Amino acid sequence: MERSWNENQPIYRQLRDRVIAMIIEGQLGPGEALPSVRQVSAELQINPLTVLKAYQELADEGLVEKRRGLGMFVAEGAREALLRTEREVFLHERWPEIRATIRRLGFTAEDLLSDKGEPS
Repeated sequence: MERSWNENQPIYRQLRDRVIAMIIEGQLGPGEALPSVRQVSAELQINPLTVLKAYQELADEGLVEKRRGLGMFVAEGAREALLRTEREVFLHERWPEIRATIRRLGFTAEDLLSDKGEPS
């Protein structure tokens, strides 16, 4: 995981988002163990409580499950649930803005599918 952090968002939230990205991208699969709190803390040079808070949020959301004495593991169906959520957010929040920009700039479908980047 990368060590750089955005100053505008809490580190635990950014760490949570990084783990989510790893699940969506298939870097962490169902039943696979998350790196230990100590390992992440040492690797990223952050407080173990910060890592624990990020992991707890993931557990609260049902994306990972705690196994006493063993650690945290990616829950079955986590990737599918995340993809559903991401698709909903894209279609309902981001796509309307993108579509409006496309129209405002006068792009056609052909323009977008070509590599030219110039409206016809």
